[in-house]
Amino acid sequence: MSDTSSSRGPGTGPDAAPQPAAHGAFPTVRLRRNRSEPWTRRLVAETRLTPADLMWPLFLEDGTDVWREVPSMPGVHRLSIERAVDAVARARDLGIPVVALFPHVPSERKTADCAEAWNPDNLVCRAVREIKRQVPDIGLMCDVALDPYNALGHDGLVEDGRIPNDATIDALIRQARTLADAGCDIIGPSDMMDGRVGAIRRALDAAGHQDVKMMAYSAKYASAFYGPFRDAVGSGGFLAGDKKTYQMDPANTDEALREVGLDLQEGADMVMVKPGMPYLDVLRRVKDAHRVPTFAYQVSGEYAMMKAAVERGWLDNRQVVLESLLAFKRAGADGVLTYAAVEAAEWLREP
Repeated sequence: MSDTSSSRGPGTGPDAAPQPAAHGAFPTVRLRRNRSEPWTRRLVAETRLTPADLMWPLFLEDGTDVWREVPSMPGVHRLSIERAVDAVARARDLGIPVVALFPHVPSERKTADCAEAWNPDNLVCRAVREIKRQVPDIGLMCDVALDPYNALGHDGLVEDGRIPNDATIDALIRQARTLADAGCDIIGPSDMMDGRVGAIRRALDAAGHQDVKMMAYSAKYASAFYGPFRDAVGSGGFLAGDKKTYQMDPANTDEALREVGLDLQEGADMVMVKPGMPYLDVLRRVKDAHRVPTFAYQVSGEYAMMKAAVERGWLDNRQVVLESLLAFKRAGADGVLTYAAVEAAEWLREP
């Protein structure tokens, strides 16, 4: 019997996506009718962006009354704890549901064993306790990785120039448990060690933290877009080598689906793709394949590029920020971590 499938046109096989039906032609059909007024455009909008879609990364610094701008991230500051409390309250009032906390760690507290990461009185733990005391009705997410505390700037321990996977997991467990004890609501493992999600989940459950959620940085790439973040947390000048042996190769997307699948099997409640805009294709594939709460991180380099162009008058700040965030939602994100969360929320609440 001859095979007739080769005579079919593209998109006609049994697994092909459904093709849109014909809906008439010009001049009877004029698509500009639905674009003619602002209210019409709002009525037919396919994608919605609200403050509830945003998570705000916030940088902490030890001291009193600290409000220190990060030079490579215009508009972003490192805040002392009492300033951070006020900032988090403002985010809460704008409808932002979660703030993610990141510490700037001075060089004298960076060590080879990264012990400051599980010090119950470290900067993040003190900030969590104080924010929870004064602003209890907002979620707090805490990063689990060793780079802010590591004398060599890596997300894991360093032994003979290598990043040992299993020894690093033991350290991450201690860090995650300490953060949960302090009152963190969402643990965010961002280190990309194999098996760390399951190990942390078991440790949290054993410690009575069954309700602490986990948003895994499941598809985190070895990207060139992280530089300003490393300035903000003070790890950039310490990094020895690169992170390509544990963060993902930017060439790969199938691997991202495997990473996400494993993290979900190990107990992740939510997953993340990082960076954001250069990886919208990965975000779309992850959401289509797994249909779980999926987030994207608009990382420091993405933010810095937009703001640098805005400062030079090349782009309109409001329009480019909101368009970039809408792109994440359109690609399948349930929410976006962005340094522009507060200003975007203010715009989105305007009538």
